[in-house]
Amino acid sequence: MNWTAIIVFVLLFGFITVLGFVAARWRRGDLDLLHEWGLAGRRLGTVLTWFLLGGDLYTAYTFIAVPALVFGAGAIGFFALPYTIIMYPLVFLILPRMWSVAHTHNYITAADFVQGRYGNQWLALAVAVTGIIATMPYIALQLLGLQVVIGAMGVGAGGGLAGDLPLVIAFVILAAFTYTSGLRAPAMIAVVKDLLIYITVLAMVIVIPIELGGYDKLFAAVPPAKLLLPTPGPNTLGQYSAYATLALGSAFALFLYPHSMTGVLSSSSREVIRRNAAYLPAYSFLLGLLALTGFMALALGVDKMPEFAPQFEHYKSNFAVPALILHAFPDWFAGVAFAAIGIGGLVPAAIMSIAAANLFTRNIYVRFINARCTPRDEARNAKIVSLVVKFGALVFIIFLPLQYAIQLQLLGGIWISQTIPAVIVGLYTRWLNPWALLVGWAAGIVAGTAMAASTHFQSAVFPLAIDGFTAPGYAALYALILNFGVSILLSALLNPVPVSRGSDETAAGDYRFDSARAA
Repeated sequence: MNWTAIIVFVLLFGFITVLGFVAARWRRGDLDLLHEWGLAGRRLGTVLTWFLLGGDLYTAYTFIAVPALVFGAGAIGFFALPYTIIMYPLVFLILPRMWSVAHTHNYITAADFVQGRYGNQWLALAVAVTGIIATMPYIALQLLGLQVVIGAMGVGAGGGLAGDLPLVIAFVILAAFTYTSGLRAPAMIAVVKDLLIYITVLAMVIVIPIELGGYDKLFAAVPPAKLLLPTPGPNTLGQYSAYATLALGSAFALFLYPHSMTGVLSSSSREVIRRNAAYLPAYSFLLGLLALTGFMALALGVDKMPEFAPQFEHYKSNFAVPALILHAFPDWFAGVAFAAIGIGGLVPAAIMSIAAANLFTRNIYVRFINARCTPRDEARNAKIVSLVVKFGALVFIIFLPLQYAIQLQLLGGIWISQTIPAVIVGLYTRWLNPWALLVGWAAGIVAGTAMAASTHFQSAVFPLAIDGFTAPGYAALYALILNFGVSILLSALLNPVPVSRGSDETAAGDYRFDSARAA
């Protein structure tokens, strides 16, 4: 038991717990209304949106998993860098249109937009269910990041109840302040979380290379096979196409996740989104530094240090960063770093549970179960569902093998990508037929799942073979190409039948509306 680290960790956790409850009083609104509870009243400015989206997208699992991938697999782990760089121009161009139409029509979820744009409740249901199912294992993986750092401090190292109890306590804290304060809580806590993570990462990239004798010695100590992608063999693109498609497909998909969309729709104006698309690449710089810590762990050989052998046996490569921190820093700073990672799990977990609750309430409960519920009933239902979602994620981590959560999160990226034709393309054109989109979505879901299954759910990269040539690539992107093909072909066939077109409650001006100019 590392008592110094534990005390620092608990003190920082206590501080953000208080902050989470105090957030209910910040920019007071009626938290019995869904847009106030679930979107913070759509009043977050540039700075808070920057921290919220940063806390939302760069999570505890990112902090653990990206260095772990570099540590275990080498250069392929750096695909996370170009995908975040590709992503922000897309955000700049596309998502202000989503904000405008959502603000005009009081849409709270992407499925709300699909319902309004196409007038097809089954297509909206498909988008909602995809978002909820893709989000659940993502929440579980945030708790995994928290579990790893708790184990690193020696708490519950033997497993069992002692190992699970701190996780349960963190879950109760998360559930309580999310229920009370809604999106305001993670928005305020994200500021603390991001500052702590910046301090931790900057300390690591300064102190550890000094210990190794400089960055030249660091890279010299890394096995050459892990520094570069291997050269493709004959008749294959090898890891080159895998790297490129992972970056491109991930960039398309990330802001379709419900928690990302929730962060965007909570902004006070479309210009806030544009400014953040310009400022958020600062996190890509942070991510690059974070990925380098995987090489630092390799150079130091932390997996060969006997004091870390039990943790590496249990957590595998996911223990690379905690081991690096314990080796390189005093115990008090390890407590700060572990608190940064732990809080980095609570912030996105809170946003994810709120986003999933919004989807279930607006697009399943109100639409199919209780169409007459009042706005207050709507908000109350969302709060309860947010608790259920978090409880489900907790059960996942405690009672099911870890690989199930990872495999489902892998599928989540493939599945959420299949909503691109309905959501993103729908922001620009109404030509695609809603029934064609539904069939295309189903084709993409089935094909993407089959590709992942062919790798025994161990990888999102599928070796596509065409006429003797193999192009390994991100299964989500290949499934999306099939999705688009089916949607376009069926739209051409169905559009001449007017009854299949559905209805559109939006107008061209709705996509350019700016509340700041209107005021």
